[in-house]
Amino acid sequence: MRVPDAVTADSATPDAVIQFETTEPVHCIVKDGAVTSVEGFAAKADVTVKVKDEDLVKMFDGKLNPMTAFMTGRLKVKGDIGLAQRLIKSIDRSKLS
Repeated sequence: MRVPDAVTADSATPDAVIQFETTEPVHCIVKDGAVTSVEGFAAKADVTVKVKDEDLVKMFDGKLNPMTAFMTGRLKVKGDIGLAQRLIKSIDRSKLS
């Protein structure tokens, strides 16, 4: 997953565990301004994002607005939605390609 390299985390970025429920589940751990990606399910996630693989790629490429995906049911979020929104803002899409 390309997310760890694309997140511009700093001391203001909250520590969190984000679970992505995709074809191959993966979770990202944000801790002390660093992001790591781990295959599989987290024991405890702060936020869980359920999305089809192709829609996740479209969001990362800027071709699908996350809010639009959420409102149309293509993206489902469980847990701390505010946290998910803050973390999305820390992604540098130019580093995802």
